[in-house]
This record gives sequence, C-alpha cells and structure tokens, in this order.
Amino acid sequence: MAIADPSRPGYQLPLLLLAGFRTLIDDLHAELARQGHPELRPLHGFALQAVGADGTTATELGQRLGISKQAAGKTIDRLVAIGYLDRANDPRDARRRLVTMTPRGVDGLRRSAEIFDQLRERWAETLGPERVDALEDDLRTVAATNWFRLDVPGWFGG
Repeated sequence: MAIADPSRPGYQLPLLLLAGFRTLIDDLHAELARQGHPELRPLHGFALQAVGADGTTATELGQRLGISKQAAGKTIDRLVAIGYLDRANDPRDARRRLVTMTPRGVDGLRRSAEIFDQLRERWAETLGPERVDALEDDLRTVAATNWFRLDVPGWFGG
C-alpha cells in the first residue's frame, strides 16, 4: 500500500470537489437572482428537474428526490407560492394531483442551463479549456455510472 503524500491528504479530495460544486451553485444562484429569480434555492433546482416537463405527483417527487412525501409537499407548496409550480387534477386520474412547472419555472431552468454554460466557460478561461475537458473526462471515468441521480438532497440528509 502506497503512503499518501502528506501535502495532499486523501480527505482533501472530496472537500475540494464539494467546494467546486458549492462555488458553481453559489455563482449560479447569484446570477439567477440578478436575472429575476432571487427566491430560487439549490433544492428548488433539484425539485424542478425532478418535476420535469410532464409533471409529477408529490409522492413521485418525494421518491425522485429521496425525501418523504411530506417534505416533497412542503417543497411543492413553496414553489407554488413563489410561482414556479402549479397543482391541478390529473386529467387521467381525478384522485391524483399533478404538479407541473409554470412558465416561470421553465424560465428558471432555462436560465440555469445558460448560466452553467457561462460558468463552465469562466472555468475554462481560468484553467484552460483542455484542463476543464480533462477534469470532466476524469470525473466521468471515476464516477459511478448512475452519477446523475436526483436524490442528492436525500443522500445528503441521510
């Protein structure tokens, strides 16, 4: 077994990855606020992604996010209150309440995608495009094959 480099202890890698993630998310939300979406929070982005273009129910949203139906309901309540989601009867099943994105929700997701492209470009300007490409390629190599899972809030929350 190789001895770790004392100047690069293993515990720093996940902390640096988290710091990079946090930097991107904080920069995203600062720009979203400047562009007219000051009330959006990181969890809201996960929730809007999980609602998707076709909508969902509170139970399904909870499953997708890895949170309880009650927590999903509170998140939905908040996003309805600030104009990002709507609730309506499901036209296929009157017993179900369908949650769908409003035009404001769609706009928030569209702007997020554009801002992430700008943030990636900023990193490429700082580090060089080859290094950002290599970083992404290397992370794809070591990350789990199901790396894009929407239950991150549940994973962090236990």
